[in-house]
Amino acid sequence: MERAVRELWAESRDLLGLHSPDDAAAADAAMPRAELPPTPLAFLRDHVSPGRPLLVSSAATSHWPAASLWPTDSYLTDALRSTAVSLHLTPDGRADALAPHPRPSHPGAKCFASAHVRQVDFPTAVRLIRSSDPASGLVAYAQQQDDCLRGEYAAVAGDVDAHVPWASDALGCLPEAVNLWIGSACSQTSFHKDHYDNIYVVVSGEKHFLLLPPTEHHRLYVRDYPAAHYAAEDEAELRLKLELEEPERIVPWSSVDPYPPSPEEAAAQASSFPLYFEGPRPIRCTVRAGEMLYLPSMWFHHVSQSPGPNGLTIAVNYWYDMQFDIKYAYFNFLRS
Repeated sequence: MERAVRELWAESRDLLGLHSPDDAAAADAAMPRAELPPTPLAFLRDHVSPGRPLLVSSAATSHWPAASLWPTDSYLTDALRSTAVSLHLTPDGRADALAPHPRPSHPGAKCFASAHVRQVDFPTAVRLIRSSDPASGLVAYAQQQDDCLRGEYAAVAGDVDAHVPWASDALGCLPEAVNLWIGSACSQTSFHKDHYDNIYVVVSGEKHFLLLPPTEHHRLYVRDYPAAHYAAEDEAELRLKLELEEPERIVPWSSVDPYPPSPEEAAAQASSFPLYFEGPRPIRCTVRAGEMLYLPSMWFHHVSQSPGPNGLTIAVNYWYDMQFDIKYAYFNFLRS
């Protein structure tokens, strides 16, 4: 069975024109790229229907006012000075990720940890994001995923397109949600998948993606973990503690950390999850300011980031509801 699954990995990448890279440079080169936005027909035929990612150059966003305004030091702070926003706080920059189980009776166990969310004014949010430091036990990330650009950040939503026209035409709908993300190099997002077709646009800084197609589901060792969340132990100093949710809630999540924090953890990960660490390299993709990444639904992705000259990484993403078609049925068959 394992041999057949490994052959499936290779054949699936070949069918998508994403040949398995042998080294990091080849992993970067494997991503399909376009200098100009595709036509709706070409996008539907070459990327949506087969489930094939695409990186589009900054020509797609050169007309956005945000492209020149948001990377500055003061524009967003001035425009949102009196706006309350949702700020996600963790001790280490890993929200919606695995963390050590908080109870001493479970040594070595893991749980799924969500951030502590606090309403603050936007200038305070920016100050906390810029001063984020895992060594101090506090990392802030504006990552509210509830259509927040058209909600909390509506005052600046007009600086970007309300939707991506060629994607909307190809997908036959408008985006269900448009989100704004503002963070620092301290924040990263663990391997996961979304039930959305995702158009991800970086406005300032860079986002670094590791990608795996849905056919490589087994490589991530998705297992059930108890849900937990960070709570403020000390409101004044924003000291955080991890608490299990009551009643118990179970979250299926990837067990793999592609960037283990220590040699000991790297050895443990490689031993426990050989299908990931001994399999073909993930496809790597750096999305730079102005560029646009199409990430098909159900693709697994891990995301880290580098800030721009203003000390922030700023991005907008458009979530289009996925079609629960034969690809989704095939994924569930493969998973089972």
